[in-house]
Amino acid sequence: MKKIKLLLFFFKFHFSDSQPAERDTYLLEDCLSNKYTHKSCKKVFCHPWERCVEGKCLCKLPYQCPRNGTSVCSTTGKQFHTYCHLKSYECQRPEAKFLNKGKCMSTETFKISLVYKDSHLLQVKPVNNEDLFVCDSMWTMDEANVACRHLGFELGAEYYHIDYNITEPSHCFQITCRGLETSLAECYIQKKLRASNEGFVKCSASEFHCANDKCISVTKTCDGINDCGDLSDELCCKECRNNSFHCRSNICIPNKNVCNKEIDCLTGEDEAQALCSGFLLRHTFFLFVKERKLAKTFLPQINCGVVNLTLTRRKRIIGGQTARKGEFPWQVAIKDTGNEGATVYCGGVYIGGCWVLTAAHCVRSTRVHLYRVWIGLLDTIQYDKETDTYRLKQLIIHENYNAATYENDIALLELKGHGKGDCSLKYSTPACIPWSEHMFKAGDKCKVSGWGLEKGYTKQYVLKWGNVNLFQNCSEMYPGRFLQKMACAGTYDGSIDSCKGDSGGPLVCFDAENVAYVWGVVSWGENCGEAGHPGVYTQVASYYDWISHHVTRSLIARYNI
Repeated sequence: MKKIKLLLFFFKFHFSDSQPAERDTYLLEDCLSNKYTHKSCKKVFCHPWERCVEGKCLCKLPYQCPRNGTSVCSTTGKQFHTYCHLKSYECQRPEAKFLNKGKCMSTETFKISLVYKDSHLLQVKPVNNEDLFVCDSMWTMDEANVACRHLGFELGAEYYHIDYNITEPSHCFQITCRGLETSLAECYIQKKLRASNEGFVKCSASEFHCANDKCISVTKTCDGINDCGDLSDELCCKECRNNSFHCRSNICIPNKNVCNKEIDCLTGEDEAQALCSGFLLRHTFFLFVKERKLAKTFLPQINCGVVNLTLTRRKRIIGGQTARKGEFPWQVAIKDTGNEGATVYCGGVYIGGCWVLTAAHCVRSTRVHLYRVWIGLLDTIQYDKETDTYRLKQLIIHENYNAATYENDIALLELKGHGKGDCSLKYSTPACIPWSEHMFKAGDKCKVSGWGLEKGYTKQYVLKWGNVNLFQNCSEMYPGRFLQKMACAGTYDGSIDSCKGDSGGPLVCFDAENVAYVWGVVSWGENCGEAGHPGVYTQVASYYDWISHHVTRSLIARYNI
């Protein structure tokens, strides 16, 4: 019988204060201090049986999983409605790992055991199949980590070694894991012709300190392989080794995960149509993958950030272009009927249900009864039957808003529905709410829109928009005033900028599939349209938990629900 031998990882290494990993050109030093892992939803997606709360993937209770799906069996012999229910249960009781689909059977798919009682070596072999064996080719640290974790060793494997002294059959199973599964039955399982031997792999000196205190060679960071067992070696990478795929959020994923119809990068570039057109997917035999994808299918679908027309890229709302109907369906206008003329004095962004996001400095709690929110508005003078007006049911200003510094300059408006209270905004589509500050970065081109003043501070009556670039940091341009949870964007020559009257409106950025996320809310700035003074925005991703607390997570959580 073919054996795959793995050295188990039993203990923590001791490290000196100086970490050689910090000097590696592939790694981002300021990112490493955050100790991101596979449970950090600022950097990775939560599983369907988890939810993203304050940057961490926390286990749902089983009843919070969708009931649709196939029944599954656990290694404890317990039957569950769906795979999601089992994984949620496993969060509290790790011994209840996935065994197979359907009714429970007496044997596991793969038998993993210690070769000797006091040995550090594992034996891995399929059960009830004398003709097919486990291939050694392409067995990596991902599979080794899963095999060790299956037996309860949470830190996974230190290294793996393959014994070649046994005659190989002509056919075998190829097991491919992501490295985060808890049993081999959850991995891709593929019938494969015998391939050449891959050799012997062993970690070198303790150079990279994983978030779980495991030690790996620094040369194994940023290669798409989860050597740490908690993914911390792949989440802070300027670039990637070994031709693995580099996500824009500075994560390295294996090339095998690209174009596999499952999003790994936060903004979906690994599954972008332009990248994946003509990409040949291999045919695999699997147990886990179908169940995981099925669990995702039955999660509530959030339809946000999509427009019906194709957004054209124009060279140049100061210096902007006039918006077309349906081009910015999340843009709303806020009027105060207590002011003469009731002109648009602030913008807002529709985020779903009965909720609109705006800037805190745009609204006052004493004037709730006077505010009107206009949906589908383009021209503030010309009548358009395809617009709608709403009163407010309530106004929520961030509890830590500082009017002097514009810190926490964000507010929520709940619209008062017509008739029975329903908010069927037929002339609007919500923008998506970003949950991570790493989804977009400096240099990205985004769009800002509004009815604000033009250059020369002249009024404008039509909705305008312009392309702006995200800046890395505006602390030097606004010393002592540019604070955490603020973002800035503009053009270096100041030709496109937000201005007075645009406040509260959206700065939207687009992912690889052209889905719009409201990255910022127009907050403040100096000297509209002047070089060296970009617009400053409230960074919406920093308020994901605050927003979801008030509007419910299921309304806005596009993925990390």
